[in-house]
Amino acid sequence: MDMKWATRLLILLLICSAWTRPFASADDSNAPPAAVSGAALSADNFDWREMVPYLLKAATLPAEPGIKAVLENSSVLRAYVANEVQAECGPHENPCPGKNASVTLESEVGKRIDEIVQEGFFELHKAAIVDYQLTRRPFPFSEIAAVKSEKHADAYLILALADRSYTAAQLEAKYGDPYDTDIYQWYSVFKYRLDGPGYTSKAVFEIDPVDGAVIKVAISLKVKKSKNH
Repeated sequence: MDMKWATRLLILLLICSAWTRPFASADDSNAPPAAVSGAALSADNFDWREMVPYLLKAATLPAEPGIKAVLENSSVLRAYVANEVQAECGPHENPCPGKNASVTLESEVGKRIDEIVQEGFFELHKAAIVDYQLTRRPFPFSEIAAVKSEKHADAYLILALADRSYTAAQLEAKYGDPYDTDIYQWYSVFKYRLDGPGYTSKAVFEIDPVDGAVIKVAISLKVKKSKNH
């Protein structure tokens, strides 16, 4: 577990500035995404805005349930875990060797994500974190981290990309021009923002300025304080 990785990206989330031209409102569906094959998942068809309803839910929950709400609704993690489950299955009558025929892929994926949360949960700088390595290849992402503030109504999802096949040009083609960019010691960032009733969500994409490859994305959601407080 690379705590420096999680800490640096948590700091990266906090440097996002405002955007005056928000995206359209996010879908408020509570249904978790279906577990899909990793072969059907790419960095380009991942859309950070789809995580906003789940981050909003997580922001209002205690630490561990909040982390679970983020990870169990992540299409990236569900696809990865589905790959692992299917890799253990053989050409038998039952979907998986040693499993009851009534066990579905969805239920097994949910069970294993629960285990990931229970085994990987730790606390750092007044934040709860689960940082999980996605080592099976081929897969477009290499690491996923969920972060939940223990003091504030905030929640975060962080993803590291597995290779250099997704570029800043593809990013702009999907989301449009970023509202802001910054350059740091060895990477640059593109920033996007989504405002909704009662919350603000931001996405910070870390990019290699040499070849334009997208390296990581950090998604944050903060619940707005009531004007009465």
